[in-house]
Amino acid sequence: MLAGPTASGKSALAVALARALGGEVVNADSMQVYRDLSILTARPSEREMGGVPHHLYGVLAGNQTCAAGMWLSWMHRLLPEIWGRGALPVVVGGTGLYLRALIGGLAPVPEVPAAARAAAAADYDRLGAAACAAELAALDPVSAAGIPPGNRQRTIRALEVARATGKPLSEWQRLPHLGGLRQAPLTVLIEPERAWLYDRCDRRFLAMLEAGAWEQVRAALAAGLSPDDPVCRGLGTRALIAALTGDEDTAVAVARAQRETRNYAKRQLTWFRHQLAADVVLRPPGDDAESPRLLADIAAKAAACLGLPHKS
Repeated sequence: MLAGPTASGKSALAVALARALGGEVVNADSMQVYRDLSILTARPSEREMGGVPHHLYGVLAGNQTCAAGMWLSWMHRLLPEIWGRGALPVVVGGTGLYLRALIGGLAPVPEVPAAARAAAAADYDRLGAAACAAELAALDPVSAAGIPPGNRQRTIRALEVARATGKPLSEWQRLPHLGGLRQAPLTVLIEPERAWLYDRCDRRFLAMLEAGAWEQVRAALAAGLSPDDPVCRGLGTRALIAALTGDEDTAVAVARAQRETRNYAKRQLTWFRHQLAADVVLRPPGDDAESPRLLADIAAKAAACLGLPHKS
C-alpha cells in the first residue's frame, strides 16, 4: 500500500513499483473514482499509467456518492482477482478513510436512506453550520467534539446516522469492525517536507489550469453538473465554478483553490503521521520518490518483505 498527501508523487511511484514487482495499481483516492473532471482530480492519464493495469479509476459519474463501504466492497472483489492472476495489488491513494477501512475494516453502520441523507444536507445549507453543530452536540457529543468547525461532510454524516438509526455514529464506530484485510499490507508512506509539498501543490494546480481544467469544468456545468455533486468536493473545483459563474474574481478563485489544496495536504500529513504505521517512509526532497535509484530500493525492500521476485 502506497500512501501520501496530494501532489507528493504517489501515482508515478505506484507505476514504478508495479512494474518492478509485477503488480497492478488500485485506486484509493475518493475523487479519482469519478469519470468527470479528470484533470482536477489528478487522475492518471493513459500515458502516466504507462501500460500498467489500473483499477477503480473513473468508475462513477460525478453525481454518485462513493462511500468507504462501497469502495471496500469493490476491493473485496478486486483483490482476489489480481492475486489470482499472480500479480501484486499496489494500492495507492491519500484518502485516509479508505486506507483505514482496508486495514481495519469498517464499523457496521446501517445504510442511511437517501431521504435522510438529503434532509441532513438541506438542513445544513438552510440552517447553517453552527445550528447543525449544536444539534449534533445534543445527539452525538462524542462525534461533535471530534469534527472541526465548518466541516460540512462529516457533520452531515454524523447527523444523518444519528437521526436515521437512533444511535450516535460514535456508538456504531465502537462496535467490532468488519471487512478489513486478514494480514496488514506492506505500507510505503511519502511524508514530504512541508515547504516542498506546498510548492508542488501550487505549481501543480497552475499546471492543471494550463492542461484544460477550466474547459473540463465549463463542459461539466453545461452537461448539468451541480456544485453540490460529490465530484465537486475535489480540490479547487468549487473555486473554479465560482469564477466561471461570475461569483468570484478569477485570480481570487485560483488563489483560494491553491490555499485549499495546501490546507488539505497539511491535514493529510497530520493524519498519516498519527494514524498510519508505515514500513517504509520517504521524505522528499531528500528522498526523491521518482528517482530510479530510490524506486529500485523500495521495490527490492517490498519484494524481500513479501517474498516476491524483483523484476527490475
